[in-house]
Amino acid sequence: MSIDTTAASPAHLTSTSYLVLGLIEREGPSTPYELKRHVAATIGHFWSFPHALLYKEPPRLVELGLLTEEREAGGRRRRLFTITGRGRAAIQTWLAKPSQEPTELRDAGLLQLFFADLGSTDDRRALRLLNSRSIALPRTLRGRPGAASAGSTARIQRRAPSSIGEG
Repeated sequence: MSIDTTAASPAHLTSTSYLVLGLIEREGPSTPYELKRHVAATIGHFWSFPHALLYKEPPRLVELGLLTEEREAGGRRRRLFTITGRGRAAIQTWLAKPSQEPTELRDAGLLQLFFADLGSTDDRRALRLLNSRSIALPRTLRGRPGAASAGSTARIQRRAPSSIGEG
């Protein structure tokens, strides 16, 4: 009996799919909780996504034939996922085609700071207390008169929490 090592259609695979496949290939058979721990210790520092996907994605990859699943018979009935030949082939295909997608950085706190001028004085105070980072926004975005060009971009800087104006 031969093993089908052809990769699943890339249209069905997301960056989370490749993250799960890559971690299981590198770390060995894993439960979703172990995947979450691996992410927290490694790529979680530069790749942000909802960790609930680490519980949803492995069963989907099983359906695509990229992982296999074993479930404990008793106790907590943990699910252990192992990569298949098709899963390895999918990773190899993915790695052979460098991403052309633009770089994506996400920081919800910085997004809130960007729009801080739209909130109340109390909201800006709360943001100041909760965030040690700030954005040096164009003068018009800070509610001050000035002419920022339509193409101007915000510059991200580390600052003391008191750098956000209070009103």
